[in-house]
Amino acid sequence: MNARSITHGLYGLPAGAWRWAALGFVVIALAAAGLAVAAADRAGWMGIMLVAGIGAVASLFLYAIWPRESLSGAEARRVAEAAARANVAWAITGSDGAVVDCNDVYRRMAGVGDKEAAPPPELALGGETSSAMLYRLARSAAEGRPLEESLRINSGLEVVVAVRPLSGGQAAWWFAPRLAAMQGESKEAAPATASASFFRDAPVGVAIADAGGKLSEANICFAKFFGQSALDGRALADFVEPADRDGIAELIAKAADGASAAAAIELRPLGQPERMAELYASPVKSGAILYLVDVSEQKALETKFAQSQKMQAVGQLAGGVAHDFNNLLTVIIGNSDLLLMRHHAGDPSFREINLVRQTALRAANLIGQLLAFSRQQTLQPKPLLLRDTLGELAHMMRTLVGEGVEIKLEQESDLWLVYADETQISNAVINLVVNARDAMPKGGVVSIRTANEAVTQAAAFGTAIMPAGDYVRIEVADTGTGIAKEHMGKIFDPFFTTKDVGQGTGLGLATVYGIVKQTGGYITVDSEKGKGTAFRIYLPRYKGEAIAPEAEPLAARDITGQDTILLVEDEEAVRSFAARALKLRGYQVFEASGGEEALEIVKKNETKIHLLITDVMMPNMDGPTLVRAVKRLRPDMAVIFMSGYAEETFRKNDEKAEDLHFLPKPFGLKQLAAKVKDVLSQAPQAKKAG
Repeated sequence: MNARSITHGLYGLPAGAWRWAALGFVVIALAAAGLAVAAADRAGWMGIMLVAGIGAVASLFLYAIWPRESLSGAEARRVAEAAARANVAWAITGSDGAVVDCNDVYRRMAGVGDKEAAPPPELALGGETSSAMLYRLARSAAEGRPLEESLRINSGLEVVVAVRPLSGGQAAWWFAPRLAAMQGESKEAAPATASASFFRDAPVGVAIADAGGKLSEANICFAKFFGQSALDGRALADFVEPADRDGIAELIAKAADGASAAAAIELRPLGQPERMAELYASPVKSGAILYLVDVSEQKALETKFAQSQKMQAVGQLAGGVAHDFNNLLTVIIGNSDLLLMRHHAGDPSFREINLVRQTALRAANLIGQLLAFSRQQTLQPKPLLLRDTLGELAHMMRTLVGEGVEIKLEQESDLWLVYADETQISNAVINLVVNARDAMPKGGVVSIRTANEAVTQAAAFGTAIMPAGDYVRIEVADTGTGIAKEHMGKIFDPFFTTKDVGQGTGLGLATVYGIVKQTGGYITVDSEKGKGTAFRIYLPRYKGEAIAPEAEPLAARDITGQDTILLVEDEEAVRSFAARALKLRGYQVFEASGGEEALEIVKKNETKIHLLITDVMMPNMDGPTLVRAVKRLRPDMAVIFMSGYAEETFRKNDEKAEDLHFLPKPFGLKQLAAKVKDVLSQAPQAKKAG
């Protein structure tokens, strides 16, 4: 042992000034003892005993101040040095959870430098799983209870974390790698440890299965997807739809053989075909780890989007087919009218000609439904009070549904105005009533209700979002058989029907959908199998003033043989019929197959042309372009557009379209002649107004 100075404080008792006093006391005691020995006859036995006592006390003081190492200090230094050099991270936390002391291993583990503040143990390892476990340990220390847990932080390292409460609200933490002997535990127990640490509270489903698909462990999310509280020890195939079981068995078998699945498979829980999840698998010893992600909402959105795209594509197709088909029907109906002018009711050919015409009209009605679905039909909207419209319609509908079906009309007294085409809204309601009647083969009640509804929050109706606002609601409810759940997503599809062959076209509800959408409204349906169905139409409130009834029109002038018409149509059969029909009425007709030819006729012909009748869609120069060019030359010329497309198709692209007239295809001889008379009779008034 090295010599130590008395001032260094390395003695059995703490250093201090009193040590010098103790040393002086020893010197005095020794001097007194010397005097007692030198004069023994004078001191006597009592003196000798006093000197002996003083010597004993002095010896004790001498022992106390004798230089030597402090055992408690040496032990503390050895413990501190060993802890500092060991591969064990330790930290001391205060009552507020902050680190008050730690070693370099803890700093390296936490990823901070020597001069940086060390993070609290709860954040030292990072990651949601480790943080949750460390928070549990912190709570235990705060409650005065020591606790120890293990955590696998990667595939090759397991850490034992221990916490011990200290006085004053402090706590001591140790982070030690698990011993190799403990790491040599059976590998079959490792997945269970990992499961307890990682996937117990995971937001996705995690489970462990053997090669046969039997689950040894599953977390809460996994079991909850299948409507179970636990799935341990049960076969996964028992909880999925039968059609998905083979795919699941194949996925697990491949993973158990050591092959990672290239892609997930989709599965549906038993009895819930509308829900769906994606299942992934990774190989482990003697089985597979399964990862399940609930994609029900995602698939529902994908289905809605696909449905919207399909409806749009079918609508565009329907609109294009309707345009071309309307040209053909115009020729059939028009020429049938011309034939019927020569073959009257008593003629042998009358029946066949009339049958052709009636069939063409039925086809025209079918095309009208297609246009309604594709929202390309011609509407004539106006401020409308549905209370009056449906009140008049109810009488006709009672006759339409026949006996056994009761019509109940319930209307709000102070119903708001809507801006809609009265005829089309009536057609939509009639279609819903007929649909309700067909759903009640044994009779029942059809309730038609109207009400004002102020919607305060946007609502989702299928693929459409109805914004907040004021609406007038029309509800058509029945007490029929209801709609099957698997058919709910298809009821507005064109040509979809559950009726027997020959009993429906499948366009009824598609027509209603198109009319409502083109009017700017929304439609939804609620149905319960065996109890009935309720359709609800929401039409935006019209906040303008009601339009007064129109005055009686002036009598049309007799202009037979006195007016000149320029007819422009690229379809030769349509142009031939229309020209012939107008000539039979006494008009002088110039024909043109296109816009350029018509413009040349206007420029070169000095004869006054009173009326221009033109198709809208034509190659090269279309109808609106032709009209603008003609108006620059002859601003007083009246114009009639004819087309198989909707009137809005050209009106929204022409700033002066309010002065134009429209004749929808298909039309017959009477419709053409009546429209021409109406327009020509108004032409002089329009000219004066200009």
